[in-house]
Amino acid sequence: MHARAQRQRGFTYLGLIILVAILGLVGAAGLKMGSLLQRQAAEQELLDIGAQFSDALRSYAAATPPGQPQQPPTLSALLRDPRVPQLRRHLRKLYVDPITGRAEWGLLYQPGSNGIIGVHSLSPDAALKIGNFEARFAGFDGKARLSEWHFMVDAQALQPTAQAGEAGLANASDALSPGGATAAPPSLLPKSISAQQEDAPPEMPQLQAPAELPADEAAAPVPR
Repeated sequence: MHARAQRQRGFTYLGLIILVAILGLVGAAGLKMGSLLQRQAAEQELLDIGAQFSDALRSYAAATPPGQPQQPPTLSALLRDPRVPQLRRHLRKLYVDPITGRAEWGLLYQPGSNGIIGVHSLSPDAALKIGNFEARFAGFDGKARLSEWHFMVDAQALQPTAQAGEAGLANASDALSPGGATAAPPSLLPKSISAQQEDAPPEMPQLQAPAELPADEAAAPVPR
């Protein structure tokens, strides 16, 4: 009886150990799954924030006054456009990077200038999402790291200002000459003159002889 009771207690302890091990594995799997879900949510939030930065850069370029740069020198310029006297916002606030937890972003500049054309995360972590992006993020397919997700203003947003300038020059040319062609300056002479006409002396006007008076009027004395 005593030995049988010991064996039963041993099975009970073994069962408890197995149960604790199973609970530990389930808990670890749950924590890992929760971490993955949290990371996926952070990556989706990064995409949403990056899209707002892209829209703000596009809005900044579209609102460019004549003779002003189309790219902001800093991200703060998106909060208050320094090119216009009135308050104009292209971005509601400077967002925090949901991956790093800091309001710090990598900046992409226009070649040869200090104008910002895009931002990206400073996180060196690998990306969980590497495919099935939305159409506007089609260039992110296959990117291994989050820092390779570059949220940029599209090239088409930088073209309207240049096209407007070209259209202004074309309109000015059209205003100078009807039909769009350069009109020749008007001639100071009413008609063209041939070489023979230039060599010929000018014609003298013909004088008419005075009309003859009747005989009775001619013989009448002139009153004094």
